[in-house]
Amino acid sequence: MNHVSARSSGRRTTPPRLRAALASIAIGVVAVGTTLALASSASAGTALGATAAETGRYFGAAVAVNKLSDSVYVGILNREFTMVTAENEMKWDATEPNPNQFTYTGGDRLVSHAQANGMRVRGHALAWHQQQPRWTSVLSGSALRSAMINHVTQVATHYRGKIYAWDVVNEAFADGGSGGRRDSNLQRTGDDWIEAAFRAARAADPGAKLCYNDYYTDGQNAKSNGVYAMVQDFKARGVPIDCVGFQSHFTGQSPVPSDHQANLQRFVDLGVEVQITELDIEGSGSSQTDSYSRVVRACLAISRCTGITVSGIRDTDSWRASATPLLFDGNGNKKAAYTSTLNALNAGGTTVPSTPPPTTPPTTTPPPADGDCTASVSLNSWPGGFVATVKVIAGSAGLNGWVVSLSLPSGATVTDAWSTQNTSTSGAVSFRNVSYNGAVGAGASTEFGFQGTGKGPTGTATCARA
Repeated sequence: MNHVSARSSGRRTTPPRLRAALASIAIGVVAVGTTLALASSASAGTALGATAAETGRYFGAAVAVNKLSDSVYVGILNREFTMVTAENEMKWDATEPNPNQFTYTGGDRLVSHAQANGMRVRGHALAWHQQQPRWTSVLSGSALRSAMINHVTQVATHYRGKIYAWDVVNEAFADGGSGGRRDSNLQRTGDDWIEAAFRAARAADPGAKLCYNDYYTDGQNAKSNGVYAMVQDFKARGVPIDCVGFQSHFTGQSPVPSDHQANLQRFVDLGVEVQITELDIEGSGSSQTDSYSRVVRACLAISRCTGITVSGIRDTDSWRASATPLLFDGNGNKKAAYTSTLNALNAGGTTVPSTPPPTTPPTTTPPPADGDCTASVSLNSWPGGFVATVKVIAGSAGLNGWVVSLSLPSGATVTDAWSTQNTSTSGAVSFRNVSYNGAVGAGASTEFGFQGTGKGPTGTATCARA
């Protein structure tokens, strides 16, 4: 079944309100039990993803790769959704079951399916305190930090250019009233571990949007205030963060908060996008339908709320199936919640502004002389270790290869590097380009990074053509 792009032109072919009425009639036929053949294509007004795309947004689903052999599941996926997120196949335990031994079979299968059907991919999740491989349980401190940075770098590099947005860090803030960080093995490597993960992800895949993702943050509370303060700090210091994901698992005891839209807006006001990343709403009847439409309307009202992902496709596919929280029942039939969601999308809203993918900010340093290059080092340190990000800036003739040299103080050792090859690990250290970042246009720049124990590099880094 082929997916059809939501926009074949920039014009609406049917007024939104009329489309909504027609969609309601069609859905009503399904709701009373008539069996209809799945459409071979999707169009704006009659499918979730295609309709969301009319305002520049995506509508996606979390996907279990082992269900891609289920024809009903795949039929709904291809017809209704324009973004996919792997439920488990891109997490740490799935992609690196043994130290520095990576496997991407499941994730690659999902990416291939998405590409073949015109969908984009959200990557989930590079760093999380859960679903870590067993071998990480014996690591701590700088050894765990190095393993985490290496994992982020290797996985993001493997999928470089194929991922729309990464959940770089997942669920790092504690529940309850403190608003502080969750006590985890990653947190105990140092309070800057989240920053280090984001910097490593940007160096590995400069074109992907980088998100922080969490739950119970849908309204303003202690936890969302803690995330807000982190994002505010990151934006002020130039730490690369592009978006915040709100998981949005709603129940009767934890419904859609009254300040949901206002809470999303305050994050947007910091200069990031917001995305609903794992939406599911327990129950049935009007409470469920009203809640789904409220979430959609809140997102549509905010120009930088760029998309919604539901946490599965059919109720029986859900991680909490007994709560019947999704838009399709176990047989793949559209529920009343589907109708309310599609109607809310058809009502329209703000249009997401067209923005280029995130890139390394342009340097204000004048380009060096013809044939030369310069290098600058940004350092994040903690007791006993550091992460260095190095920017290489090409001269007016550009580069086809480069070498950066710098000095490490006595006792310092390079333990990991990304987007580069280092010739030694202590003392005078040189770093060379790898295959994908050796060519740098005149006045343009590229970045690489490395992590080490001890104190970070001192003095001035030098750059030369290779």
